[in-house]
Amino acid sequence: MTFRRSWIPFVAAATLFTAGQAMAAQTDSMSSPSPGSTTAKPDSAVFQTPQGQVTIRSTLPPAPTDSAPPPFAQLAGKAKFITPEQAAAYPPLANDFDYADSNKNGRISEAEYARWTKGK
Repeated sequence: MTFRRSWIPFVAAATLFTAGQAMAAQTDSMSSPSPGSTTAKPDSAVFQTPQGQVTIRSTLPPAPTDSAPPPFAQLAGKAKFITPEQAAAYPPLANDFDYADSNKNGRISEAEYARWTKGK
């Protein structure tokens, strides 16, 4: 019984080693597509693949230009608070509605709006 137990770790290690060698040989033999040539533009690259030519463009979109926040009365109308529906008229506020609504009551008071616009 003791004799068999001493062979188990050796056989397990040999099996794992052999499997690792086989996987390494398989990944070495796989052909990867050639990197291709890049074009003169730094924001794009063209690669030749077995399926055809692939062009990759990598650029950042222009920074959004947000206008100045509208006055509280314009968004709230005659109310003393701004609802999520009213905030949709100014997309940056609609995006930050949960943040601007500091007391989490589902509406933005004039003080909360002033605090939010100060951070903008």
